[in-house]
Amino acid sequence: MLIDFSKIEEKTIQGMNNGNGEISARMYMSERVKIIPTKIHPGGSIGLHTQESGDDINYILSGQGKAICNGIEEELKPGCCHICTQFSEHSIINTGDEDLLILTVVVHI
Repeated sequence: MLIDFSKIEEKTIQGMNNGNGEISARMYMSERVKIIPTKIHPGGSIGLHTQESGDDINYILSGQGKAICNGIEEELKPGCCHICTQFSEHSIINTGDEDLLILTVVVHI
């Protein structure tokens, strides 16, 4: 199966999960998986929330940031992968001057 993200509308979301600033994302969703190329713009964040739908896998493509999962802070940089398991509480914050580009995959269990 081929997913052409250039044909999926990019949505801009202000204050996702009560975070700061804006993110932009193209979302593919099925019953089993979500695949979401995401840009967290400078100064932006995805607010602290409980990961309900399944394990959340975030591969960092570019930019700088930090993830907080169950109170543990981790630096995000290109080539790193942050995994937040189902029912964990997490947040992702752009700490740099450019977009934090993430490929997110959520696996429904």
